[in-house]
Amino acid sequence: MLKRLDKIRFRGHKRDEFLDLAESPNASDTECGDEIPVKIPRTSLRENEELRDPAGPGTVNMASGVQDFNRTESDRLNEIKGHLEIALLEKHFLQEELRKLREETNVETLKQELEKERQRRLELEQKISDVLKARTEELPTTQQPAKPPTQVNGTDKRGHTVCSRVQKWFYDKFGEYIEDFRFQPEENTVETEEPLSARRLTENMRRLKRGAKPVTNFVKNLSALSDWYSVYTSAIAFIIYMNAVWHGWAIPMFLFLAILRLSLNYLIARGWRIQWSIVPEVSEPIEPPKEDLTVSEKFQLVLDVAQKAQNLFGKMADILEKIKNLFMWVQPEITQKLYIVLWAAFIASCFLPYRIIGLAMGLYAGIKFFLIDFIFKRCPRLRAKYDTPYIIWTNLPTDPQLKERSNATVSRRLQTAASRSYVGSNAPTGVNKDEDSSRFHTTKRGNFHEIFNLSENERPLTACENGWRCCLINRDRKMPTDYIRNGVLYVTENYLCFESSKSGSSKRNKVIKLTDITDIQKYKVLSVLPGSGMGIAVSTPSTQKPLVFGAMVHRDEAFETISSQHAKITSASSNSES
Repeated sequence: MLKRLDKIRFRGHKRDEFLDLAESPNASDTECGDEIPVKIPRTSLRENEELRDPAGPGTVNMASGVQDFNRTESDRLNEIKGHLEIALLEKHFLQEELRKLREETNVETLKQELEKERQRRLELEQKISDVLKARTEELPTTQQPAKPPTQVNGTDKRGHTVCSRVQKWFYDKFGEYIEDFRFQPEENTVETEEPLSARRLTENMRRLKRGAKPVTNFVKNLSALSDWYSVYTSAIAFIIYMNAVWHGWAIPMFLFLAILRLSLNYLIARGWRIQWSIVPEVSEPIEPPKEDLTVSEKFQLVLDVAQKAQNLFGKMADILEKIKNLFMWVQPEITQKLYIVLWAAFIASCFLPYRIIGLAMGLYAGIKFFLIDFIFKRCPRLRAKYDTPYIIWTNLPTDPQLKERSNATVSRRLQTAASRSYVGSNAPTGVNKDEDSSRFHTTKRGNFHEIFNLSENERPLTACENGWRCCLINRDRKMPTDYIRNGVLYVTENYLCFESSKSGSSKRNKVIKLTDITDIQKYKVLSVLPGSGMGIAVSTPSTQKPLVFGAMVHRDEAFETISSQHAKITSASSNSES
């Protein structure tokens, strides 16, 4: 490597023609040692005379020392420069060698692959030659004994041709079916997902609505039959159904109705105008699709779709969770009824003929659908008392309801245990239980009256002992930290208290006197927030815009509690003033 550097650097002239290291910036790496011989150039007489000083020889020595120091500094800089040049050249050479090595490795791999292909080709040629030799050896052996009469050869040829024709005919007729039964590995196809598009989203929503329209119309017609929307139609359907069940024609009747529906659909597709529906169909106006949507319209469209999807998924989850909890003995008293009914049906199916069982089930279904459900829908109190399937279904809990119940029972047990231990140990004599609990009601951050700087008599009402989770939106503030805050809302006898969940001073908490509230209204912020964005707007004289307590899951309960307490306090204050 060093020889290559010397050749590159000193190409063209001899090395002796170059100046010394102090004068030449391009020093080779052999000259860049620790001990560098410095050649001081000869000074002329004029320069010596200029360096001389009339004060004496000391000045001359000092000047020469400064000059030597400057020369040594320049030598060091030149040395560093030479090292940098060497490093850059080495980097360049190493990159070139690396590139050549990579090309050589690629060439080697290609050569190896070519050699393998040649070997395979030679092996195939050897196999083909072996097969041809074997066939040539078999041909003379078969031709030598072939000297019998010509009639035998003719019969063999005819038999061979007949067999080949039969095979060809069989393959032409059934070869396609044989190929169908040939096993092939499954192809794992990955479906490409389409990107999110507002136009595609609206189109899919309309498609879903159009596709679900026949199902919704069928359900509407069934509910109209059960509700006796048309008395004559429901009476005729009830008589026909009961007669068919009594004579064992229920299944042929349903098949005939399916054939009739398909026939009517065929006529409608041909252009006939036929309306075979109990409930008259209302044609909804079709909105033409918009080409370009604004940002606000796209955002509102996404919110609407998200709300509909949320509600649909919630209903489906409730149904599935209720079925799961029914079979998992979450509520034993409900599952026990199903267990007894299944045992009764099993015993009846073992001893009774299926005709009697089908007759009983059909009669029960017709009477319940046409008569019992009609009475229960008109009389809700009777339904709540005697409609067993309805009672079982409504009493089945979902997983969120079970979680809330377990949390409520745990919190009640903890509160009762804490209150008993505290009252038994620290309650002074002459103070009853209610006064003590009201004086020392605590939240997650401490005593209630200390957090909000209220009197000890102020404590949350029984309807909101644990408070309502919400977010306070103060539209008078401009800073994001002050504009919206998460926390818990409490209602006492005289105050509306908001405890901020963010750690810090009590200045972030909000206390509003109920008598200062001028208006209370229900408010909706955004549907994507918890509780579908439901909230409460409270107006006071000290605020320009109403304070909104949004994202409340139990908004209606909180509104009723706040409004009733506000009405109670305002009426009491007006009576006292009068």
